[in-house]
Amino acid sequence: MACPICNRPTDKAYRPFCSRRCADVDLGKWLTGSYAIPAGQDDAEDDDSDRAEDSNGKLH
Repeated sequence: MACPICNRPTDKAYRPFCSRRCADVDLGKWLTGSYAIPAGQDDAEDDDSDRAEDSNGKLH
């Protein structure tokens, strides 16, 4: 198995990484939002479709 950060062989102590440095780089990416999946326009529209409109056209 290769380290997902630098592709070196993994170290048993830091698996799935090769070193503490690569583990810290990965943690930093999670904390800064680098691994976030962007939401598309379709996702936002789906949220509104769950709401019911009253007779005046207002969403609830």
